[in-house]
Amino acid sequence: MGRIKTIIGKIKKFIHSMRFGIFAVILILGSIPMTVLEHSMHAYYRSAMINNTQAQLQVQAVALAGEIGKYQDKTFTSTGSYEAVIRQYSTFSDSRILLVNYGYVIAYDSYAFESGKTIVSENVIKAFTTKKTISAYNKAAGSIEIMTPVLDDNKNAYAVVVMSTDVSEALNYTDDVLQKIYIIKVSAITMLIIIAFIISGILVRPIGNVTHQVNDIAMGHYDRRIRKGAYSELSDMTSGFNDILDKMNNLDESRQEFVSNVSHELKTPITSMKVLADSLNTQEDVPVELYREFMADIVEEIDRESKIIDDLLSLVKMDKSSMTLNISSVNINELLELILKRLKPIAQKKNIELLFESFRPVVAEIDEVKFTIAISNLVENAIKYNRDNGWVHVSLNADHRYFYVRVEDNGIGIPQESQKMVFERFYRVDKARSRQTGGTGLGLSIVRNAVLMHHGAIRLHSEEDVGTTFTVRIPLNYVPE
Repeated sequence: MGRIKTIIGKIKKFIHSMRFGIFAVILILGSIPMTVLEHSMHAYYRSAMINNTQAQLQVQAVALAGEIGKYQDKTFTSTGSYEAVIRQYSTFSDSRILLVNYGYVIAYDSYAFESGKTIVSENVIKAFTTKKTISAYNKAAGSIEIMTPVLDDNKNAYAVVVMSTDVSEALNYTDDVLQKIYIIKVSAITMLIIIAFIISGILVRPIGNVTHQVNDIAMGHYDRRIRKGAYSELSDMTSGFNDILDKMNNLDESRQEFVSNVSHELKTPITSMKVLADSLNTQEDVPVELYREFMADIVEEIDRESKIIDDLLSLVKMDKSSMTLNISSVNINELLELILKRLKPIAQKKNIELLFESFRPVVAEIDEVKFTIAISNLVENAIKYNRDNGWVHVSLNADHRYFYVRVEDNGIGIPQESQKMVFERFYRVDKARSRQTGGTGLGLSIVRNAVLMHHGAIRLHSEEDVGTTFTVRIPLNYVPE
């Protein structure tokens, strides 16, 4: 029972595979022309055989009518005059011949079955009236009939020659031939099935190779990469997958480094505070000045640790998948002026000129808190990673759909190789400088998350020793997903 289920499972898997799809397409595209050709040949041969037989009988019927007309015996009472001719034509053409007079009486029957009987036939009447040869194929009886008028010297019809022949045997012979063609078609389709199965296997083999490599990676070999496939689409897919693996490895390395850094950063202030506190506890009669100095150092270490914790909390709150926005209509001009006012003391410490330029009044639907955090991070980074006596330029503009915030500085810039990574969590361009400035590598990740939550976009342009420009684009009207 288990083996049967396994076989059924494999069959289902094959049916839902790309190989089966390719196999089915090849089989259908190959079988349809064969089937159409078979039916076309069947119809063509039957039609050609019937038409040829009709043409031959018609020629013979016309000739026979001409022979009978020579006798000018309109009453057909002179025996032996036309009977011999009719029998001769009947034998030669292997057909039954009736001679019908003007009263629609069968004057002669080559089979001697219906002589003297009256015949009422639409085609016989038509041959009398039109004085033309009439041909008909009786599909049910499998016979062909030719009705030809016998004309006198005045071109008047006084009799009709009816020739009929059975074509069922000939059609059966044609069916036998077509039966052989059908056998050939079945053999060809069988070969096509084999060829389609082989070709489909060859076509999907590169995909199978990629799948095997993916499974190896899924088993834990994350250092491996997928080789490019034989098809351009497969190569594009493998390149994208390899890029994802590279980003995952970089992210994992960044996380490990971040855990190490944060552990160190969190431990260092605590250690410092413990040393300072122990020093105060072990000394007697500590001077007030020393006590104040130690307490100031302890406060500084607490602020340092608080900054790390705040960044971590901000990152969690900016998680797009689990955070909702408190959307309201906000005057962006006034909000940017307020942000720059708060950050101005930090800029003054490095004698950095902080400029704001607004091209038009802008009111947009945003989450004021999260937008403020994002812009504050950008401006604060522009100040921290700038030169003394430098400048930071913040500008605001808008069109009919979006508003744009541009934060530009003339600071140290970001290396080209790091520009793709700066928005990743825990990534820091210069680890030593970031530690000195209190950076944790979370600021730009927080900015990106805040922008994405507003359905916006952020773009970076930077040159080392020239400066950096961040451009944020956010819709004026927020539309929930």
